[in-house]
Amino acid sequence: MRTGRFVAVDLGATSGRVMLADIGSRSFEMRALHRFANDPVYLWDGDRTAMHWNLPGLFAEVCTGLAEAGRMAPDLTSVGVDSWAVDYGLLRAGKLLGLPYNYRDARCARGVDAVHATVSQDQIFARNGLQFLAFNTMFQLAADRAEGLLGLADAALLVPDLIGYWLTGRMSTERTNASTTGLLGIDGHWDEDLAAMLGLPGSLFPELAEPGTDLGPMLPGLTDRAGLPGGLRVTTVASHDTASAVVAIPMDAASAAYISCGTWALVGVELGAPVVTEAARIANFTNEVGADGQTRFLRNVMGLWLLSESVRQWERDGLRIDLPELLEQAATCAPPTEVFDGDDPRFVEPGDMPARIADWYAERDLPIPAGRPQLTRAIVESLAAGFARGVEQSAALSGVPVRTVHLVGGGARNRLLCQLVADRVGAPVVAGPVEATAMGNVLIQARAHGVLRGGLGELRDTVATAVPTERFEPQPARAGRVRGE
Repeated sequence: MRTGRFVAVDLGATSGRVMLADIGSRSFEMRALHRFANDPVYLWDGDRTAMHWNLPGLFAEVCTGLAEAGRMAPDLTSVGVDSWAVDYGLLRAGKLLGLPYNYRDARCARGVDAVHATVSQDQIFARNGLQFLAFNTMFQLAADRAEGLLGLADAALLVPDLIGYWLTGRMSTERTNASTTGLLGIDGHWDEDLAAMLGLPGSLFPELAEPGTDLGPMLPGLTDRAGLPGGLRVTTVASHDTASAVVAIPMDAASAAYISCGTWALVGVELGAPVVTEAARIANFTNEVGADGQTRFLRNVMGLWLLSESVRQWERDGLRIDLPELLEQAATCAPPTEVFDGDDPRFVEPGDMPARIADWYAERDLPIPAGRPQLTRAIVESLAAGFARGVEQSAALSGVPVRTVHLVGGGARNRLLCQLVADRVGAPVVAGPVEATAMGNVLIQARAHGVLRGGLGELRDTVATAVPTERFEPQPARAGRVRGE
């Protein structure tokens, strides 16, 4: 029986982790080696303060985690990297030109205006099948072009590809993440005609790589400093974190919807082909590439950002917040008279989230949730309403008869959220695994290196037999009313 030891580098929009997995044909064990925060940095850009990512700092944290992996497991097989989507670094002659912008930076609006002055959103959807999000890569590149930055660059690398390049010296663009740029056509190839229409270089992104591609050995200078085995391989995974998470969901895709819930929540179904109907465009659904050529037909909705940013504000106000205790208190509160719209643009940028939520209610002459437990209940109810709406729309638009909802990621720990989603959808919610993204990451590596075999069904069976989940049955209690019901 063959076994292997694999490292998942999983970078989220608010935190990162390096995890070690021991995998065999009938075994799956995983543990966290290093966790770290991923906070934006604010830099003066000459005329304004802009949000950037500290990618060199993140890479240093990755190397710290890899060094720990080397100490724990000197017989490592491979390393894989996944991250949030859309953001990228610009390079010239292999050198990073500056800290990548954060997708929450306000410059994205200028990129949207520049793109839509040339190509309408319905034309864009027909070409790439993506939902409209102001921070999609194509809009950010349009902002770069307007600022004169693209003339300096000869390459662009999405975040996990940039980390992979720094690990191996090899540039590539992994396909699942490439599908979030807006520049990958429905046919799976770079849309050079669209790039030309937008005045973007058609060869900015390197060649496409499939999940499970061997990028080669880690650079000797890194392995020496980190105490890692020489020749340690780096393998592409489904590097968009949601694509990795979907790999590890123990679901029957023919009758299930999924919610990958972290900072953002991705709500949808897995299909064999894109859905590019007008109804899908109007509903703002997206078709992103999944592992093994599948389509992740989903909608991007606000996730735990609302709660985590509220907690940060309360802590800035000098309060000490115990989140599990706060959620227990929220569960005993009455639901709000009406839930708020978590997708309102006012909630995208960092700041005083409780005040913004209060403003949303005040502007509509609705009762404002009084107190932190009540506001927390309103947040969780509003998230559940958004998730349920996404599940119902994905079923209607795709034709998938959703009998079960799988909720993975950090939101799977929130039992109140899981129960409220079950109540609103009227179907069981299976919560877990929490670390679905890292698990999907290492499953792809294990298959690439011959430890596991088979398709997505077989990989998911590995998770189903090794990782406990919790099932929430719908209850008759009525959740908070959605405005307009």
